[in-house]
Amino acid sequence: MKPEIEATKFGSITIAGQKYPHDVIIRLDGRVEQRPKELSKAIYGTSHIISLQEAQSLYETGAERLIIGSGQVGMVKLSPEAAAFLQERRCEIEILPTPQAIRRWNQTGGRVIALFHVTC
Repeated sequence: MKPEIEATKFGSITIAGQKYPHDVIIRLDGRVEQRPKELSKAIYGTSHIISLQEAQSLYETGAERLIIGSGQVGMVKLSPEAAAFLQERRCEIEILPTPQAIRRWNQTGGRVIALFHVTC
């Protein structure tokens, strides 16, 4: 079951009535988890570039699309290695500022996973 996202503001996101004060990922089965941004931060010194290691932890077999909420003003990007990893698995990638990515998530069906950055 895909949870509905109700709102975001700088520093938080509200999903299915629960407010999260950190970045999140949403799995194929609808589970919401804290984003393991330390995987990217260890390599790039920032969580604004998604590393191959983070993309590998995020991806689930069978995911057809990844929606990335890139932050309130769109600071998050995929590293070339992370993009190649997802493309090799035929996982379509959509990167939008978080408020727009939320609208896309709520309107999208199918086998979709997501990552939402709640600051920047």
